[in-house]
Amino acid sequence: MDSGEALLLDAVPPSVQPDDNRRGWAERSGDFSPAYYADIGPNEVSETLAAVFEHYVDEDAAILEVGCSSGRHLAHLLDRGYENLTGVDINGDALDVMAEYFPDLAETGTFRVGAIEDVVAEFDDDAFDVVYSVETLQHVHPEETWVFEELIRVTSDLLITAENEGNSPQRGRDGAEVSYVNDEFPLFHRNWKRVFSDLGLAQLLAEPGKRDTVRVFRVL
Repeated sequence: MDSGEALLLDAVPPSVQPDDNRRGWAERSGDFSPAYYADIGPNEVSETLAAVFEHYVDEDAAILEVGCSSGRHLAHLLDRGYENLTGVDINGDALDVMAEYFPDLAETGTFRVGAIEDVVAEFDDDAFDVVYSVETLQHVHPEETWVFEELIRVTSDLLITAENEGNSPQRGRDGAEVSYVNDEFPLFHRNWKRVFSDLGLAQLLAEPGKRDTVRVFRVL
């Protein structure tokens, strides 16, 4: 998020532990669950991603979405001709919901259930041409931000973030390193341009939306 550099560990309430953070998403039902997002379907971010892909990405590219949930964004890409699709989500209901709402995607893509910190480590270097996330990296606990480097390791060309950076002119929440969504789960505010620039990527594009900002980074 645009509130400064990487989140300071001492700014995180001690009650927020990595295992609890992951468990909350793995067991989630109701709001922000796979069924919740499937009911909403593709949205403004899906359209922005499709436009970015049309400009930067070949149709035969290998694509990974981390935190894919029931697959609404991947389904939107499939409809536009991208078929080499892989998704990872921590919630065990995600694939069943995908099969119900987006059956073509369920049959076409490759999917894994598990935490991105665990699953991404199993992929080979440069396994994907494009890796992207939508409102997922913002929930990565500060003790597990090493996974950002893993995402770069498995990306041969582009890394795309679509994270909630607020809707103020400054696109962030100055002075607030963490907030809570519905008083339930933490959202960690980071300067995504700085995070991935400091890890050696070059930002090609930043496209602010109503809530999320889409940023396109290239591996140098």
